[in-house]
Amino acid sequence: MLNFLDAPKSLTLASLEVGQHFYWHLGGLKVHGQVFMTTWFVMAVLLIAGFLASRNPQQIPKGIQNLMEYALEFVRDLAKNQLGEKDYRPWVPFIGTLFLFIFVCNWSGALIPWKLIQLPEGELAAPTNDINTTVALSLLVSIAYFYAGFKKRGLGYFGKYIEPTPVLLPIAILEDFTKPLSLSFRLFGNILADELVVGVLVLLVPLIVPLPVMLLGLFTSAIQALVFATLAGAYIHEAIEGHGEEHEEHA
Repeated sequence: MLNFLDAPKSLTLASLEVGQHFYWHLGGLKVHGQVFMTTWFVMAVLLIAGFLASRNPQQIPKGIQNLMEYALEFVRDLAKNQLGEKDYRPWVPFIGTLFLFIFVCNWSGALIPWKLIQLPEGELAAPTNDINTTVALSLLVSIAYFYAGFKKRGLGYFGKYIEPTPVLLPIAILEDFTKPLSLSFRLFGNILADELVVGVLVLLVPLIVPLPVMLLGLFTSAIQALVFATLAGAYIHEAIEGHGEEHEEHA
């Protein structure tokens, strides 16, 4: 059952509920406790992995250092492909953080038996299984590409809203709203659907059938992290270059 909260005492970016939730009351705020716990777990995993990989670096990497260096090379190539040789370096940390955070979040929902941990209400799941998490990540992307465009092009960045004609101004503004919406709902919908399908199959056929679906879920979870990071890079590149500079390059 889907329930949109409209309580004036709660402050959330988006309030879409599936089932029950375990809430924390922090002053006048009501937050999803299970989302905070799993998010902290993911951040701890990434911080520990980064610490272990960098505490004693070797010229010939192995183990966790080799894994993290491979992840860095992958993210660097991803950012370079989307932003180009001259603009990608400052954005590697941002795009890399998005990719690794979403990747570990998604895989935590597929690999860790969160449901074995009992809560007073609700149950633990991947942080990206909650619409508030995906909306927050999408808003970060929106802030990033506005910042990138304004930093690179100054007030000229806003000229994109009236190019090639001011008649397109409403469509250009609407496009800025649809970008974070599409990012957030794509990620949320795919992760939620995968967990629901696996949960139903485990109840119906608990032995063999869920295994290939779980493997497919791992693959799609990785793809969703890649898609999110790729689109973030593409949006930032679009803000940096702008329509006018693209036309000049082609001319």
